Amino acid sequence: MLAIEGNIANIDKVFRGRIEIDRNGTINKIGSPTGVADFIFRDEIIFPGFVDLHVHARECTDHSQDYKEDFETAGEAAVNGGVVAFMEMPNNPVPPIDDQSYREKKELTKKSIVEVVLYAGLGPETGPLSIRVPYKVYMGHSVGNLFFTNYADLEKIIAKYQGQNVSFHCEDPKILEENKNEKTHNHRRPKEAETQAIDFALLMIEKYGLQGKICHCSTKEGIEKIKNAKRQKVNVVAEVSPHHLYFDEEILTEKNQNWMQMNPPLRSKDDRDYLIEALREGIIDFIATDHAPHTKEEKLKGTSGTPQLDTYGLFATWLMKERKFTPQIVARVCSSNPGNFINQFSENKYGEIKEGFVGSLTVLDLNKPTIVRREKLKTKCGWSPFEGITFPGSVVMTIIKGKPYAK
Repeated sequence: MLAIEGNIANIDKVFRGRIEIDRNGTINKIGSPTGVADFIFRDEIIFPGFVDLHVHARECTDHSQDYKEDFETAGEAAVNGGVVAFMEMPNNPVPPIDDQSYREKKELTKKSIVEVVLYAGLGPETGPLSIRVPYKVYMGHSVGNLFFTNYADLEKIIAKYQGQNVSFHCEDPKILEENKNEKTHNHRRPKEAETQAIDFALLMIEKYGLQGKICHCSTKEGIEKIKNAKRQKVNVVAEVSPHHLYFDEEILTEKNQNWMQMNPPLRSKDDRDYLIEALREGIIDFIATDHAPHTKEEKLKGTSGTPQLDTYGLFATWLMKERKFTPQIVARVCSSNPGNFINQFSENKYGEIKEGFVGSLTVLDLNKPTIVRREKLKTKCGWSPFEGITFPGSVVMTIIKGKPYAK
């Protein structure tokens, strides 16, 4: 058994208490502090373990991209960032698109020290699996063949997935094609590509009774569309990634533009400020990193994506200290909401510090600043968009099913 005492943050309150985790890695008791425990935290905050719903761990059955990340190093980076479980995307050279390919990739995830739930890919010739899994659709070009070039073809496939859980990468393929020769990445992927794709995604979610999720939202206009859809009882939730909350296009220079390139790109300061408030208010449901590990050589050639599993918990301290998010709000967007999402596909129960839930926890110290340094990262690609930045707090411990990993 593992016993921990300290300040516990759930979505409804922060209280001083004692957590006991049994040998199976499950919380079996929440009680008052006794002063005797394996770990006693004074000023730190103990959260239900953070869950990242959007990770590209890169490994698949052909192992052609293991050089930049695999499930072992992704798991290590997750623990380093206070993440106790993550969901992994299917844009691999060999994507999981049917029962067999899903099982084969799932076997690879066993090397991760945190639980990994896989999305299955939705593509031009796919159909639902025989088991319940989440799905991911790329509206524009991606790795391999899991993408669409027009909405008519996409709807024909979406119709097969009626009632399923589908996450949408929203960038309009026609607008991307029309702007592919623009000078900068931001102009090649304009706001309209996202907002028009969100319109279509919301239509598909409502028409086919999907459980829909809009990935890595970056624009005020897109979030307003999702907000209106929620008011109309459309079954949709939304992610936002740390880079769209911490950075905006004003920081882009000729020197850093390749390092800060991602899809969708950084937007305006007004978009960034709006996204932060929408997250605070509950319009946006999740913090999800879109962890995309590429080598430094690939980034210099213009590959999109940034690695962020290592810095998930540090970013949460920024939300609290710099943007005045309460611990309860952080528990909602990093633990409870993503926990409710992953729980649909996991045998474990994430998202709350409560008897019967998994004994996986994230412990943050808001009074111990952390400078992001390359040598402290665990991701195999070995760099971070936050290198050199000082976050106002630190991850002092990540507990995975009762096993502590101290920093």
